[in-house]
Amino acid sequence: MDKYDCQRLFIRVAQLGSFTAAADNLNLTQSAVSKRIAWLEQRIGFSLFHRNSRQVNLTSQGKEYLSYCDRLLDEMNYTEARLKGELNQVSGELTLSVPSAMATILLAKPINQFMRLHPKLSINVSVNDRLVDLIETNIDIAVRVSHLADSNYKARFLFNNRAVLVASPEYLSQQPKLTIPTDLTQHRCLSYSLSAQANTWQLTDNQQQVTKVQVRSTFSSDSAEMLLTMAVMNQGITALPSWMVKQALVNQELLQVLPAYSAANLPMYAVYKASEYQPHRVRAFIDYLVAYFANEAVDSVKDQH
Repeated sequence: MDKYDCQRLFIRVAQLGSFTAAADNLNLTQSAVSKRIAWLEQRIGFSLFHRNSRQVNLTSQGKEYLSYCDRLLDEMNYTEARLKGELNQVSGELTLSVPSAMATILLAKPINQFMRLHPKLSINVSVNDRLVDLIETNIDIAVRVSHLADSNYKARFLFNNRAVLVASPEYLSQQPKLTIPTDLTQHRCLSYSLSAQANTWQLTDNQQQVTKVQVRSTFSSDSAEMLLTMAVMNQGITALPSWMVKQALVNQELLQVLPAYSAANLPMYAVYKASEYQPHRVRAFIDYLVAYFANEAVDSVKDQH
């Protein structure tokens, strides 16, 4: 058996906490995983895991060996990448995970420009609103509205994601007038189901005073595009990023309600693995995004009032 392959397998088992999960993730049988870990333990002379019927836990020696293997494989990947020139030029494949609404509205343009600048680069974009494990899914960069709660990741700020309240003119013409946040309790609301408190909307006024309102959610979805469509189809009030509703406001398919309030002001980040040896394509693309959004007016709804 190859020791380096077994060390990589050991790292994956430690990350997932299960021989079965590692086997499924790597398309191996559980027996093959067990045999390779047993071979590695015999080779190094100590046990890596405490085993029981449900899960495996690292021994004290296993924890130290995991740290060693992480450093060793990181340095090996760095050396291989340097020899291939990946640390000095933008080439190879870059894998991204981005929210569905952002993919075409905000990210298609900078991705296109970056690829034109670097013709040796290929980009694979996974459109997903849910948080992903960058290591398990082999994603280089995830664009998300907040930091991932994991010390294995780093993040660079891109822009503030300001959400506003909108509804169709037809819906508003048939419903009670909205003048203050608590008036929302009398309305049909369309909620984003991935939000931690989907039915509690937090509104901030121009003086940064916060009001929390328990709304009546008549429709919810994990798709921001679906919420936008349902709002245009007169189903109720929803809170969406200002850049996402800009065209619908221009076309008067939607109107902004409670314009003195924003529904959220969440920072958008480029999240990446906290490895010392990042391929140049990863560092270069993040730098490009930071510079691009520093010069791009993402939040333009406020200019319409």
